[in-house]
Amino acid sequence: MKTLFALLMLAGLLLAAVLIVIPHPPAVFSLLTAAAPSALPIPVEGGSHNAIVDSWGSLRGRGRRHKGIDIFAKRGTRVLAPVQGLVLGIGQNRLGGNFVSLLGPGLQIHYFAHLDRFGPIKKFGLVQRGDVLGYVGNTGNAKATPPHLHYGLYVYPEGAINPYPLLMAAPAD
Repeated sequence: MKTLFALLMLAGLLLAAVLIVIPHPPAVFSLLTAAAPSALPIPVEGGSHNAIVDSWGSLRGRGRRHKGIDIFAKRGTRVLAPVQGLVLGIGQNRLGGNFVSLLGPGLQIHYFAHLDRFGPIKKFGLVQRGDVLGYVGNTGNAKATPPHLHYGLYVYPEGAINPYPLLMAAPAD
């Protein structure tokens, strides 16, 4: 009986820790258990299929391959969340410059890079489809290119996948 009580206490403490650490538990649970979408809207306001360059897998410097696609638009065009999600990261890195990462349904991580600036979002905040994540730019290793959004999609356990077919499966806005 003491062992059962100890196990129940431990389970309760673990559940409390999870609820403290993970923000918005019901929404996160919903994201974790939802199916991955079979089509995605273009995450650039007013984006058309013609603005998407399927550069997936193309060679980059030092033997690196492009793990995303590029969506060209005017600097400052709004970048919109293609799904409901949890903002996992907002920051800067050498390749992507200003970036946002978003956990979406089906354990997909959406990566938005080369942003000119960020939208009104917070790390670990929830966003709805259509919320502004940032604005198109050419930060990071894209300084010598026209403004565009680098859009990457990562799934567990495969890693990076080409988002182009999912974007082309949805009607353009």
